[in-house]
Amino acid sequence: MMERKSSGIKYFAVLIGFLRDRPGFLEEVRQGIRLPNKIISLLVCSSLFIAAYGAIIGAYHSWMQAISSAIKLPALYLITLLICIPTLFFANIIFGSKRSFAQHLALVLTAVSVTSVLLFSFAPITLFFLITTNNYQFLILLNVFIFAITGFIGVSSLYQATSLVLEQDDEGSKTRHKILQFWLFLYAFVGSQLGWTLRPFFGTPGSVFELFREREGNFYLSVIKSLSYLFGFR
Repeated sequence: MMERKSSGIKYFAVLIGFLRDRPGFLEEVRQGIRLPNKIISLLVCSSLFIAAYGAIIGAYHSWMQAISSAIKLPALYLITLLICIPTLFFANIIFGSKRSFAQHLALVLTAVSVTSVLLFSFAPITLFFLITTNNYQFLILLNVFIFAITGFIGVSSLYQATSLVLEQDDEGSKTRHKILQFWLFLYAFVGSQLGWTLRPFFGTPGSVFELFREREGNFYLSVIKSLSYLFGFR
């Protein structure tokens, strides 16, 4: 028991070390220092933070939805990463990168970790609105905004981190820079559509619990529909 507790503390120590000294952390990633420990720590901590946020938004519907969302929300981020990271890795390798897959994975997990910490920091605000309002469309749009802003900050931190971890001054660096820009767009697009596929995370008020819904429409049409209801266009 004490050993498990000690391991948990070490995981969070790695995350706190990254948040307090990102240049130093990224320099160690660039040099390949303790990569397995970094990868596992960031993976565990980010999953726990995202799961906590998922449980809060799922509790709007029922305890079953809270458990479901606590599992599905971390899965959303990690599956998106698994789908997209091979594209980034192999494209960089083709155009001259000498960094390993583990270094690419650790780098992308730093972005997921930043996003997860920000989501966790927004949790009290989300909980406040869940308690004080019953406007379903407002809550949906509020969380779209929260996911968008936390995701944007996360990928922005990844974009900045590449200058410290991936080679930017050798042959092919300009091409890899453009690849990264395209990949960030791809990551956001895949993540938003996967989120739509894994819904519900909230659960429609008054409805029975559903683990998944039928595949119909897409994420962007849903946002437009929610805006229309909120502002009285429909």
